[in-house]
Amino acid sequence: MNRRIVVTGLGMITPLGIGVEKTWDAICRGESGIGHITRFDTSDFPTKIAGEVKDFNPADYIDKKEIKKMDTFIHYALASAAMAVDDAKLNITDENSERVGVLVGAGLGGLPSIERYHDIYLKEGVRRISPFFIPMLIANLASGQISIRFGAKGPNSCVVTACATGTHAIGDAYKIIQRGDADVMIAGGAESVITPLAVGGFCAARALSTRNDEPQRASRPFDKDRDGFVMGEGAGVIILEEMEFARRRGAKIYAEVSGYGMSGDAHHITSPPPGGEGAVRCMKLALKDGGISPDEVDYINAHATSTFADSLETQAIKTVFAEHAYKLTVSSTKSMIGHLLGAAGGVEAIFSILAIDRGILPPTINYETPDPECDLDYVPNKSRKADVKVAMSNSFGFGGTNAAIIFKKLRVKN
Repeated sequence: MNRRIVVTGLGMITPLGIGVEKTWDAICRGESGIGHITRFDTSDFPTKIAGEVKDFNPADYIDKKEIKKMDTFIHYALASAAMAVDDAKLNITDENSERVGVLVGAGLGGLPSIERYHDIYLKEGVRRISPFFIPMLIANLASGQISIRFGAKGPNSCVVTACATGTHAIGDAYKIIQRGDADVMIAGGAESVITPLAVGGFCAARALSTRNDEPQRASRPFDKDRDGFVMGEGAGVIILEEMEFARRRGAKIYAEVSGYGMSGDAHHITSPPPGGEGAVRCMKLALKDGGISPDEVDYINAHATSTFADSLETQAIKTVFAEHAYKLTVSSTKSMIGHLLGAAGGVEAIFSILAIDRGILPPTINYETPDPECDLDYVPNKSRKADVKVAMSNSFGFGGTNAAIIFKKLRVKN
C-alpha cells in the first residue's frame, strides 16, 4: 500500500478536438464545442443540441478491417489509448505484458449498434444481424480491444457506473497498482450515444437543456439560468504507473495520484440527497485515502452538469472544505464540451492533471447570472494562471454512485 502511482500518458477525444493539445488549447480559450445535432433528425425532439465529435477518422488509429467490428465508443477508447501509450512512450513487451492492465469503462456502451441492428432485424430479419453485434456493444470490449491491440495481459476489467464511470475506472486502476497486481494500467472512460433513443430518453426525463437557439451558451454550470445538461461524447484515457517503474524507464511524469474515494447516496435513482451528503462522504474519503488535509486542495474540477444539482455540489464542497471552500477554485469544463457521461471522468481527470502540469485553471464559461446558492470561485468565463499543487476531480452518477480522485504535483520523498 506504500506504492506511489503516477500519470505518464494522456489521450483524449472531445467535441473540441482530436487529441489532448487541441482540446486543452480550446479549453484554455474558453471555446464551446456544442452545436446542433447532425446525427439524426431532431424535428420532434425538445432538445436539438449536443457536443458531437468532429473530424474523427477511426482509420487513423484502427485497422480498416477491424473498424466495422466495433461501436463508436470503442473507436474513441482505442484511439485515446493509442494517444496515451504514445505520449507515455510505453513499450509493452513479452517481459512486462503481464504487469500491464486495462480498465476503461462506458456508461451506456454500444447503444448506436443496438439501435442500428434492431432496425435491421425488423426490416430484414435475423440473418442480417452481424456476428460481431454483441462484441460491438458490450462495455468491457473497450478494455478488451485495448488489451488485444497492445498485448496487455494484466488485469482486464471494466467499470459501468453511469456518469461516474471514468473516475471509478481510474481510481480502481490506481488501487490495482497500489496493491501490487500490476505496474501499469491504461485507464479511463469512453462514450458515444448521441442517438435518438438516448437523447429521447434524457428528454423524457427533462434532464437536457432546451436552449436550442444558442447551443454554445446552453451548458452553464452554476449559473442561475441553467436549464439542464448538454450531452457530449468522446473519451479520456490515461497511463498510470508505479513510480519506480516509470522512473526506471525515464518516463515523463505529469502528476501523482494521491487519493480516491467512492460512496453511495442510497437515496434516489437520479437525484442527489439534500446537501449532497453522498458527495461529502466521497470527497472526505478521497482526502483521507491520500492523507491530504482540506486546505491543501487548490482546485476542484466539479461534476457540475448545468442542472439543479450544481447547488448541491456547491453545498457539499462547503461542508467538506469549510472556510477553505472560498479560497480554492472550482470549475466545470462541461460548460465547454457538455456532459460526456461515461467518458466525463476520464476527460475531466486529464483537465485536472493539466491544471497541475501547465499551471492553468480551466474556466466555467457561460457564467453570467450568479446563483445565490452557488457562491464559490468558479473561474468564470476566462482561464487563469495558478500554481496548482493539488487538484480533485468529482463525478456523480445515476443510482447514487459517487467518485472523487485527487492528483498532486509530484513531491519526491528523501
